[in-house]
Amino acid sequence: MKWYQQKEQAAGVKRLLISWYIYKIFGKKAVQFIAFLVSFFAFIFSKQVRKYTKRNLSVIYDCTKNQDARPTLINRYKNVFNYALSLVDKMETFARTFDVKKLQFAKNTDEKELLELMSHKTGIFFICSHIGNVEVLRSFISNPDNFIWPMNPNVNIFLSENQCKIFNGFLKKISAKTNVTTYPVENIDISTAVEIQESLEKGDIVFIAGDRISPGSSNVTFKANFLNRSVEFPAGTFKLAQLTEAPVYFIAAIKSQKDNYKIYVKKFEQDTMLNKKQNLVKMHEEYLNFLEQMTKTAPLQFYHFYDVFE
Repeated sequence: MKWYQQKEQAAGVKRLLISWYIYKIFGKKAVQFIAFLVSFFAFIFSKQVRKYTKRNLSVIYDCTKNQDARPTLINRYKNVFNYALSLVDKMETFARTFDVKKLQFAKNTDEKELLELMSHKTGIFFICSHIGNVEVLRSFISNPDNFIWPMNPNVNIFLSENQCKIFNGFLKKISAKTNVTTYPVENIDISTAVEIQESLEKGDIVFIAGDRISPGSSNVTFKANFLNRSVEFPAGTFKLAQLTEAPVYFIAAIKSQKDNYKIYVKKFEQDTMLNKKQNLVKMHEEYLNFLEQMTKTAPLQFYHFYDVFE
């Protein structure tokens, strides 16, 4: 089963809005408790969730020997519960109530480099993943303390329009006014590439995942070795990144404790001795190495509840 063949498991928008009102009245801990209950019953009653958490953690454990990845019932539930908690953090991020002080870069030089690019209105192309919760980066990007003059770079995000329709609808209702443009991954075409190119030239920021195949271009893929297994990846993401000629970074936000996140960044450098096709292969390889490192760092934040590995 592919990720886009799954049915959305989110509660209705009204129930999600109730959780938002509970958050506003009783605080984050109350909503995290609700997330605990919802994730617990989802794990108990969903055979599919239990099946794929076991399968995916087994592969990660076989490759890394990380004890957190042992496919025990407890670890498999932790994987689901962590995902539910990430949705609470995502809710805060969209509402602009997430505390930016809870974000820390693994390397201070990475933070300074990104701030310099944004301050000079240089467009940035981020290739992210579904490991951790990259959405919290929006709190860093929109933080007015980061800039010499008032400036919030416009952020362009690629999301699944069909797969997460309910939850995305909820996020739109609670979102604070920010400079965000969303693109459905189901409808990426030449005109999308042109728009993204123009946006980057104006100093915009782009976020697009490199670890899930788009339902609109399921035949535009490449296979690679990932955690000692053959896995299919979306070729279009990397072709788009190369086409824009903007600075390309691989990025992930891994949650630690007390709702804090550590930001990992890896810049992709073109090799002038290689041709365009060879540099594209180089980008694939470096991204997969980064993805493996993130998976080894936080196996219980590997949020893929479907067939990943062949």
